[in-house]
Amino acid sequence: MHVNLDTLQTHIDYSHWANRRMLEAAKELSQEELSRDFGTADKSVLGTLLHVYGGEVVWIERVYGTSLKARPYDAHATLDTLLTAWPPVWERWRDYVAGLTPEAAEAKINYLSFKGDEFHTPVWQIILHIVNHGTHHRGQAAGFIRAIGKTPPVLDLTHYYREQR
Repeated sequence: MHVNLDTLQTHIDYSHWANRRMLEAAKELSQEELSRDFGTADKSVLGTLLHVYGGEVVWIERVYGTSLKARPYDAHATLDTLLTAWPPVWERWRDYVAGLTPEAAEAKINYLSFKGDEFHTPVWQIILHIVNHGTHHRGQAAGFIRAIGKTPPVLDLTHYYREQR
């Protein structure tokens, strides 16, 4: 296996820790601050966090054998949507990774993209993609929070490691 199971579990746990921190920071923003358009693909703090959430839902469904055909939230999704819907997704990821064997982590998952293209990706790569994807977009959202004039939460992996000791 390319990555050991403890590393996969640690990084899924890190990602959920960082997501929680971003949600707590988002709760401190006004509706205008949450929805302010920064000119990126996902536009705002809220849009960017919804994108991270959506990615986690799409991929957990894929590893369990379901290829969604569209993003798992609508244009009316709110911060309350995330506060309610995201934690159960984190638990699904935790349970999934906790149940992996080295062989299962190496196995390829077959899935369809939203466009209908078929792909085959090892589970360990999907898990690391979810972590990396979230890190990238949480960094964007943290930058938006700073641009609003507020201090974003510390999200560094090293900070997470230190906090877990």
